[in-house]
Amino acid sequence: MIDLKQILSVSLILFSVIDILGSIPIIINLRKKAGHIQSEKATLAAGVLMILFLLGGKTILSLFGIGVEDFAIAGALIIFALGAEMILGIELFKPDPEASTGASIVPIAFPLIAGAGTLTTILTLKAEFDQVNIAIGIILNLVLVYVVLKSTSWLERKLGKTGLDVLRRIFGIILLSIAVKIFKSNAFPMEIV
Repeated sequence: MIDLKQILSVSLILFSVIDILGSIPIIINLRKKAGHIQSEKATLAAGVLMILFLLGGKTILSLFGIGVEDFAIAGALIIFALGAEMILGIELFKPDPEASTGASIVPIAFPLIAGAGTLTTILTLKAEFDQVNIAIGIILNLVLVYVVLKSTSWLERKLGKTGLDVLRRIFGIILLSIAVKIFKSNAFPMEIV
């Protein structure tokens, strides 16, 4: 059932995890190295990965005997690490420096947009939100990703280094809060009164 509140929540969570605005410096650097980034190709490839994981991620987990709650807790830890990375200005998840060829797919579509954090978050969200609302949230984020990829030069000029840094830290705090909520709701699903 389509729920606007769920769609908004999912969209904001994915926006924070994907952190396309925080990735602008990386995208600009890749554009300088590769010459051109195909925004359409990168967005489509990331979208296919995210939707496939949304539809089949649970089946893959069941092959390993892992429940969605277990994966949600692991996802909460990854989201927490991403948030800490954004707030502290450290780099825990390092992009592959040798992946300059085909920069539209690797490393932009995967792992920058649809990386481990994003895929983990999508599956984690399935424990809290309806699948249709997650799919709509994914599509909304892909539209935003496409717009950002198309306008990185303009955004770089308008936001400046300080603006990008402030945005990154704000979304880091949001991610830490989301991680704590997901961890609490899956590690302690029912409180004993």
